[in-house]
Amino acid sequence: MGSKYSKEEMLEITGKVVNYLDQWQLSPNDAMNILGIGDVKPRHLPKYRKMETALPQTDEVFSRIDHVVGIADALRTTYPFSDKMRIMWLRKPHRRFRKNTPLSVILQEGVNGLMRVRVEVDCAYGWAIGDAMNAAAQAAAKS
Repeated sequence: MGSKYSKEEMLEITGKVVNYLDQWQLSPNDAMNILGIGDVKPRHLPKYRKMETALPQTDEVFSRIDHVVGIADALRTTYPFSDKMRIMWLRKPHRRFRKNTPLSVILQEGVNGLMRVRVEVDCAYGWAIGDAMNAAAQAAAKS
């Protein structure tokens, strides 16, 4: 896979995504796991935060970035005046996750957990996924 972004663009993306995770008040280990770079030592997180090191340009990392940004945007829309409410939503047990917290679902399930949480908090994304699944089912039924 070739590079999708220049080094400068990827450094900018990295800084913004790490900033979102900082707003969620995560441990360095949890932040690295959510980004899918758990093999990197947590002590290197400041290099990503200061945009000295860019996240790897892999499909999985891009998928994780997309979901983190989508979740952060949806939480900002849902709770526009309260950082504390955004953090509380991530850390409060939720009935749709069998009384697990959204954050624990993300940490336990990786990309799938990010997608499940995003579908829950971002109705527009959930509709898009539902529409795509319906279209695929209709196409399969026709063949």
